[in-house]
Amino acid sequence: MEHLFVIASVWLGLAVISAIIAYHLHISIALIEICVGVAAGAMAGLTAEPDVLASKGEWLRFLASSGAILLTFLAGAELDPDVLRTKAKEVSVIGLVGFLAPFFGCAAAAHYLLRWDPRASLLCGVALSTTSMAVVYAVMLETGLNKTEFGKGVLGACFINDLGTVIALGLLFSPFTYKTVVFVLTSGAVLALLPSVTGWITRIYAYRTAAIRTKWVMLVLFGLGALALWSGSEGVLPAYIAGMVLAGGAAKDDFWIRRLRTLTVGFLTPFYFLRAGMLVSLGALASAPFIFLVLLAGKVLSKIFGLYPFVRLFRRDRNERWYYTLLMSTGLTFGTISALFGLSHGIVTQGQYSFLVATVIASAVVPTLIAGLFFLPAHLLPVPGERKAEPERDGLGDEG
Repeated sequence: MEHLFVIASVWLGLAVISAIIAYHLHISIALIEICVGVAAGAMAGLTAEPDVLASKGEWLRFLASSGAILLTFLAGAELDPDVLRTKAKEVSVIGLVGFLAPFFGCAAAAHYLLRWDPRASLLCGVALSTTSMAVVYAVMLETGLNKTEFGKGVLGACFINDLGTVIALGLLFSPFTYKTVVFVLTSGAVLALLPSVTGWITRIYAYRTAAIRTKWVMLVLFGLGALALWSGSEGVLPAYIAGMVLAGGAAKDDFWIRRLRTLTVGFLTPFYFLRAGMLVSLGALASAPFIFLVLLAGKVLSKIFGLYPFVRLFRRDRNERWYYTLLMSTGLTFGTISALFGLSHGIVTQGQYSFLVATVIASAVVPTLIAGLFFLPAHLLPVPGERKAEPERDGLGDEG
């Protein structure tokens, strides 16, 4: 048991180092954690035991997956239904273009430039069509843009983009079975009842029973996540929709959201972002950098040239347009999931998988770094001191 505590301490130590670096460089901590993960993974690879940090351990994979699920739920909970209704055209158009442009662009690049077979090329298009909800939301959270109509529009477009990725992966490579029907029907019923049941639990038990609302929501998220994995889908998709259906009700409790955010960002997501960085094989990149550069250029350029003309239709400010476009050019969660799906089903080889994952990780870092350094829409940022300080409360039954 002490070995697990030692490993966990090392990972949390890397998280603390990442936070300090992010503070001094004024860069999103999610990006720093990914980069620190890459460095830590490279150093671990020099040891006699390559997986000395247990990045492939089931317990660590569970923590990382839990972080992705809760972060995705929080992203959905930040969406204002009224804002989405008024921005339905913007969210739909940008989200669909954000999926279609890199899907066709990257699939064509893989097939005609890298000479991958048709199935591997299509899988490449799916894996690189994504937008990273986890990275985008983490950046929005740190800047305070998650509370603005601009930020909520970006998050909504990210959801439509990733929904297209999930649907494409299922239609192209996953057979439609009874499991799919069970997942859709069960999820629909649970999500339809979720707001009323959560409201009832909150009225009767919240502020009297220790964190029951948090336990209830996590029960639903993990249960739907298990059902999604069983059906061949991905656990973060129902988590995002669950956040959306609660956005107009229970998630309006700002104090509860802050407490849940502290659990997620303070403990779980460092495992997710650090582990994502450790998936990158620097040796594979060094052996064939041309392939990596072609895939990265294909993803980022197809996103930018596809999205920017449409983003211009909805945003007048230059920085807003470029910031929007570059954040939509990121990738992480669904990209790595799609690549792993391709590897486990024999659609791509181990080498192709390594290049896809490396490209996905790089796309999470490079566009976001450029966006934050050169195109941050400072006029939309909250005024210093505008955000209320979180009240200090003790006890177990104060947040429901």
